[in-house]
Amino acid sequence: MAIQKKRRLLQILATIGFNLDLPSLAKGQISQVKTKGLCLPVLNCYSCPAAIGACPIGSLQNALDSLKYNLNLGQKKIGLYVAGSLGLIGVIGGRLPCGWLCPFGFLQELVYKIPVPKLKIPDFLSYLRYAVLLILVIMLPLLMVDSLGLGSPWFCKWVCPAGTLEAGLVLALINPGIRSQLGFLFVWKLSLLVLFLIWMALSQRPFCRTICPLGTILGFFNRISAFEIKVDLEHCLACNACQKACPVDIKIYENAASSRCIRCLKCQEICPTGCISSGFWVCKEKTRETKAERPTRS
Repeated sequence: MAIQKKRRLLQILATIGFNLDLPSLAKGQISQVKTKGLCLPVLNCYSCPAAIGACPIGSLQNALDSLKYNLNLGQKKIGLYVAGSLGLIGVIGGRLPCGWLCPFGFLQELVYKIPVPKLKIPDFLSYLRYAVLLILVIMLPLLMVDSLGLGSPWFCKWVCPAGTLEAGLVLALINPGIRSQLGFLFVWKLSLLVLFLIWMALSQRPFCRTICPLGTILGFFNRISAFEIKVDLEHCLACNACQKACPVDIKIYENAASSRCIRCLKCQEICPTGCISSGFWVCKEKTRETKAERPTRS
């Protein structure tokens, strides 16, 4: 099976697999399954009624916005589990989950197929994601706290379109009680979602490239993760076929470990000389050792 067919199948399976609590979905209530405390490797809203796991960004904000409160109570709850989960995901695959598992990333790819004129995203907008991570995900939840020391999950509350689509909109449609309480915040976030959906049709993966804090964090690990992409520069033609196929508009031969790379491997499949390769270095090392130890035939 071709790489992209495998990737598409895995995206579909992941979208379904991360949202399996159908009874809670039918009732219009937030799932409370036992696995809800586990961090998923993708942006998948905790409040989605069918979600079976927690969003790492939501969990990170929850740890930060209650940090001062917990310390005031003498409790050393500083979010080490969340940090460890993010580190483990990053060390294994870097941004691999963005390209192969994320339901919201999958949605962006589907919407982009709508036949409308396309727009290129300016490179400078890719730096906006660092400001989103630093200010909305880390600084404001940590510093903007009430008299008890409790903060607010600013990114989830005011920005995240994935949460609006998977949780807010779904709950509002199914649960009359929630629908009756909707106000300005819901209208604001729904407007952002509509704007992002329009942008998704015009540009490739705009949320991933300009906003997503989870992709930004995982991108830091692209240089050290077990999964890696390599380019044989001796055989590279610099024809830029890779850039034309790339959903984040990078030249993989310039920096195979770019923090912007979502590791979808479209570049590997399209390369005319086959000079791009990928895989988990642990598996590659094991294969090399096995071949080296195998006795030669006389």
